[in-house]
Amino acid sequence: MTDIKRVSPQEALELTKDGWTYVDVRTEQEFADGHPAGSFNVPIAHAAGGSMAPNADFLSVMESAFGKEAKIVVGCKAGGRSLRAAQALVGAGFANVIDQRAGWDGARDAFGQMGEPGWSRAGLPTETGAAEGRAYADVKAKR
Repeated sequence: MTDIKRVSPQEALELTKDGWTYVDVRTEQEFADGHPAGSFNVPIAHAAGGSMAPNADFLSVMESAFGKEAKIVVGCKAGGRSLRAAQALVGAGFANVIDQRAGWDGARDAFGQMGEPGWSRAGLPTETGAAEGRAYADVKAKR
């Protein structure tokens, strides 16, 4: 598979200033609890009964809401889900996808130590709530 470009939270912020769209792939509740200012929510998985279930609509929602030529930065909590999302998007033919590697909270090493602060810990602009027009229900409705 094609290598996915991964950037820091600060680099992701700069990309959004240059017209890239930030898509937070965390759950709807995680997004509502706090997210990068201006970001859209399209979960790659849903919380279900204490575990995570894949979002079967992820690719179709992304394509209908943004299109395969859109410039997209994906982010999650710590970088794992967003990397999977980026790989899925590139595999589905999306041309311009970048992963924000440290996510919302930060990337941790195998011992749980913070390796790189995420968006919120880096002090970058944030929002809370459902973000009208950018919450998952609104993005999905564009289908």
